[in-house]
Amino acid sequence: MNKYLRNGLIFLAFGIALCALGYYLMDREIELYKGVMSVGFIVFGVGFLTIMYSLIRKIERQSLKRIRKERQKQNNG
Repeated sequence: MNKYLRNGLIFLAFGIALCALGYYLMDREIELYKGVMSVGFIVFGVGFLTIMYSLIRKIERQSLKRIRKERQKQNNG
């Protein structure tokens, strides 16, 4: 697990927790829920984007390895 995936999962979980807290505060009719839910949504989005970035980096890295391996075979063969 690379650092981007780990951080993304942490942000995702924290965002979900903040949104759940926002729903709890909304149920209790506490006006603070608007800000908590907004921050939770933003943190959730950052976590999702970070996870997507880690997947794109993994695919790109595999592609670069494959291209380098093919070039090495052409130079040696």
